[in-house]
Amino acid sequence: MSHERLSTVVISGLTLTAILFVGILIGKGGDRAGYASEPYEELQVFAEVLSQVKKHYVEETKTKDLVQGALRGMLAGLDPHSSFMTPDMFKEMQVETKGEFGGLGIQIGIKNNRLTVISPIEDTPAFDAGIQPGDTIIKVDDKPTKDLTLMEAVQQMRGPRGTSVQLTIEREGMEKPLVFTLKRDIIKIQSVRSKLLEGNLGYVRLSQFQEATADDLTTELEKLVSKEIQGLIIDLRNNPGGLLTAAVGVSEQFLESGRLVVSIQGRNSKKDEYRAKANSKNYQYPMIVLVNHGSASASEIVAAAMQDWGKAVVIGTTTFGKGSVQTILPLSDGSGLRLTTAKYYTPKGKSIHSVGVQPDIVIDPKPTQLAKQETPEGKKEGNAEDPQAPSAAKPPASSPPPPANSTPPDKDQAQPIPPEDVQLLKAVEMLKSWKVFKQLRPAA
Repeated sequence: MSHERLSTVVISGLTLTAILFVGILIGKGGDRAGYASEPYEELQVFAEVLSQVKKHYVEETKTKDLVQGALRGMLAGLDPHSSFMTPDMFKEMQVETKGEFGGLGIQIGIKNNRLTVISPIEDTPAFDAGIQPGDTIIKVDDKPTKDLTLMEAVQQMRGPRGTSVQLTIEREGMEKPLVFTLKRDIIKIQSVRSKLLEGNLGYVRLSQFQEATADDLTTELEKLVSKEIQGLIIDLRNNPGGLLTAAVGVSEQFLESGRLVVSIQGRNSKKDEYRAKANSKNYQYPMIVLVNHGSASASEIVAAAMQDWGKAVVIGTTTFGKGSVQTILPLSDGSGLRLTTAKYYTPKGKSIHSVGVQPDIVIDPKPTQLAKQETPEGKKEGNAEDPQAPSAAKPPASSPPPPANSTPPDKDQAQPIPPEDVQLLKAVEMLKSWKVFKQLRPAA
């Protein structure tokens, strides 16, 4: 792959989002895309169509709008992850790499040709409303999503803070669509959080892969190491991906120098390899990685690297299966292209595209029962549009919210595990057993 021509190679978790969060993120520098030298005779037909539309269409049209529409269609026709970005979209995307943006807190992608929720982001309007991974968005306000591109869907969902948008969602196991009315808000992402669990086990939650994620992880790990932890849990559930460099930076903290983290291969069959650096920390702990269907792209790179090198046991459900690489190409007018340029492969040479990472131990938590509940006032709790509809279950958080007016937890003390989080409970149980078996000695 030519690094001179491609401005930045990044991985996305299909994370075009209603909060304008994009898992395909932009780095620094890069040359502008050049023009193809070979002639395209088909452009003559394009020019003819453009001319006829300008002359005869029932309403007056702007050439710029027609050309941008054609570009959107061209990119959308390639695959669901390639797209054309207007100058405004391109600028906003650059801002979003810093981890603060406006929207709903919902990450979306195309799955089986349908607009699908990858995951909601914790502590956002979408998360609080009960949007779940795997939900299919069939309408934004009253507009069907069937023919929308990812970027168009993002445009429909975006808007000023405090304004509302209505999402109509189909959910597996529900007979009727669910309708959610959400208020947009400013979304701030803390990509790395850590805490101490019972049994002196460290827990690190990675929610996104941003510019500072690898450095933030180092800081959190050093805090846990100072507490002499006996094992480590890396939680990648509902993490839609982000920067390739961040995924490599996270993985290499647990791999020996020179170990392959991931390789990418484009149309020229040349593979670019990303390996652990010599100065990586190489933390050695019994380790478990938690994943689910909302773990995509960069998350899958980390999980697969840990699994392939035998560094961790992967627990949860099969991941999303996003194994293609998008490159951001800036254009001369300030717009940009997001173009699929390669696929990535795990250290053992496997492609997870449309397949996902298979956990070593499958634990699929049972769906929360969506039974109607009585409030103290005697009213049924349901979705905002239909009071008689079943209430939407909130996806499991990495930790339960503290009660109102409660004392903040002491970060130096072991934190309780939500009893409904069966995957985390299993991970803790396994690490405790790991410690017990390690201490066993053969009888004399």
